[in-house]
This record gives sequence, C-alpha cells and structure tokens, in this order.
Amino acid sequence: MTLIERKRALRGAMMIRRQGLGEDDRRAAAEGLLEIYQLERPAELPAVVAGFWPIKDEIDIRPLMAYLHGEGCRLALPVVHGRGQRLSFRAWKPGDPLETGVFGTLQPSAGCETLEPDVLLVPLLACDSEGWRLGYGGGYYDRTLEALRRRRKVTAIGVGFDLQFVPDVPHRADDQRLDWLLTDRRACAFV
Repeated sequence: MTLIERKRALRGAMMIRRQGLGEDDRRAAAEGLLEIYQLERPAELPAVVAGFWPIKDEIDIRPLMAYLHGEGCRLALPVVHGRGQRLSFRAWKPGDPLETGVFGTLQPSAGCETLEPDVLLVPLLACDSEGWRLGYGGGYYDRTLEALRRRRKVTAIGVGFDLQFVPDVPHRADDQRLDWLLTDRRACAFV
C-alpha cells in the first residue's frame, strides 16, 4: 500500500470513528478539552492564538477559545485562500460575526485585522505519539506552519477527541510535526 493509500484509508477510518460520537460525548469532550488545557498549560499566555471554527464532526473548541480570550489572548481564525496556498488568520473574538469561506468553513470578514499567531490550535483526524498529524489532505496547515517556523517560533497544538490518538500516522518529509496534542483526556508534548 502506498503512502497516499495509507493516508486515505486512515482518513476514512477516523472520520467514521469521529462520526460515531453522540451529542453527550461531544459536549463532555469540549468540557474535557478545556479542563486538560487548564491543567497542562501547553502554551504561554497571553499570546495571539489561532483557533478554528469546528466543521465535519470536529471537536468543539469554542469553550477553550472563550477561556483563552478571558486570559487576555488575541484570537484569530483561519482563512483559506485557495488550493495550494497558505492560510492567513483574521482577528476574531467570541460573539463576532462570521462569513462563509472556502470548503464551507466560517471565517471573520475581510475587514478584520490580519494577525500572525504565536500559537495555532490545529484540527486533525489523527495524531500519533511522535506528533505526526493527519488532516484532510489539503496541506494547508503544513504549508502555513512551515512558513511561520522559517520566520519565528510558533507552537502548534493539535486538537481532537482522544479517540483520534493512534499508534502511527503515515507522513512525508514535507509534513509538519505538532508541538503538542490536546484532547479531552490528555495533553502530550512532542519535544
């Protein structure tokens, strides 16, 4: 099986696994994510933190984002510009309106300030004990992290349900490792 086939198979399996969670499990996971963050403190605050608006059964990080805002962080959400491009990040705070972006994502409007994050909360389908992350396959976070890391230190925290932690994630040389994994049950540093 080729690397592409292995990634595709793992993506499919993880989407099915994540879809199997009920609403009570999802609510509990959002609360657990915040509790684990508060216990482990994977990022130095205050900071500019880029989160994401959950789509496709992703874990709800909005309670965590509200907490970070309360801790004095400037928040941002990603903007997808098109295939093969890096993400940019626009300022956002809880309660701000959002508009529909590429691939059905929600993002701050074009008039919002563009920010460069110190910390990125990165969505994932799977993560392993080495910090390798499997996303949806577009490479947006890999390109973005590579460009940011060339210029300065940033902290990439993969965020998901604990059931998304797997023994091995197939990866290529241009994939970017995470600095941390944060789930509803654990936080792992990949140093």
